[in-house]
Amino acid sequence: MLESFYQTHDYLVQHLQVPIRRTLMDEINWNDRLIAIKGGRGVGKTDFLLARARDLLEQNPESGRETLYINFNNFYFADNSLYELAGEFVKQGGKTLLLDQMFKYPNWSKELRDCFFHYTSLHIVFSASPVMRLVEGNQDIGHIVRMYNLRGYSFREYLELETQTKLPVLKLKDIINNHERLAAQICTKVKPQYFFRAYLEHGYYPGCMDNRYYNEMMLKLMNMMIEVDILLIKQIDVAYVSRIRQLLYLLMKEVPCGLNITKLADETETSRATMMNYIKSLKDGRLINLLYVEGKQFPMKPSRVYMQNPNLCFALPERHVDDQALAETFFYNALHGIHKINATENATFIVDNKMRFDIYATTPKKVGFRYSANMDIEIGHDKQIPLWIFGFLY
Repeated sequence: MLESFYQTHDYLVQHLQVPIRRTLMDEINWNDRLIAIKGGRGVGKTDFLLARARDLLEQNPESGRETLYINFNNFYFADNSLYELAGEFVKQGGKTLLLDQMFKYPNWSKELRDCFFHYTSLHIVFSASPVMRLVEGNQDIGHIVRMYNLRGYSFREYLELETQTKLPVLKLKDIINNHERLAAQICTKVKPQYFFRAYLEHGYYPGCMDNRYYNEMMLKLMNMMIEVDILLIKQIDVAYVSRIRQLLYLLMKEVPCGLNITKLADETETSRATMMNYIKSLKDGRLINLLYVEGKQFPMKPSRVYMQNPNLCFALPERHVDDQALAETFFYNALHGIHKINATENATFIVDNKMRFDIYATTPKKVGFRYSANMDIEIGHDKQIPLWIFGFLY
């Protein structure tokens, strides 16, 4: 059976088309023996695993049989175990298993644990849905797995793809202190403002970018997030899918917005408690983001709700998406995976409990003592910072 998997592996690696190297690839400690690549649907987890297989082959061309990519869509696993396959793989000299669609395999955490402790020379890298419980509450593998979050394309990665120009990853402190110089340097290589609008509309999801029917691909992606990532993995009865879809629709018409739980519960004919669980599921599925004031978190009511990334703001064709909503959604999405971001009084956001930011679609004539991220400028001055440069954080 291994030979069949190898044939599939070889074909996929040979035909892999990954136009840019994802930043996360060089941030992972590949010496760890059990690694989870966690990310929302459409961000490129499968291509990431295959790119790792290609890296290993390029590092050692003689190691072709030491790495194996396996997708759990394969019917082999209807009547065979991962543990047995891993044992045969190790026996034949295998060193690295790359496992995709792990959530489709029953008892996946127990078998990963067994493989980890019994095959001590084996390295396992597996993709994980954002709603799979790996560390929080899953003690089977929580103490042995190293989890990394793969996100959609950053604006920097999108620019590299569109311009074939290598661009630097920046740290927030460097942007704050040196944004004028850094922006000027980047602008000698590319013109960020020229590409920024396109990124906001369709640049986040690698799997959708090359499709001419982008809007249809986005709708398909969002429905898969609900029907698979939320309902299947969280084991919610399919009878309730229409209510979750209705809730998402109601939010999409208003975001960024506050959250009227009672009104939403009435409109979807659910209880307040069920409504909060649905909202948490939409967040876990990477469809929305919840913004809290400092010191508060779920299940408390958030201060504001955002779409998870700017591309999702365009999923309702009947809604005009204003630039202010896009600017805030972009800033929140760009920072929240790396920094702590909260709601605060007298500013749009507070970052890491200390830096207050106002977000503007159009730069005001007067800016106060806070930092401002401005959508309409390419190079800033003093505390006025171009919004696009926050897309260089990964």
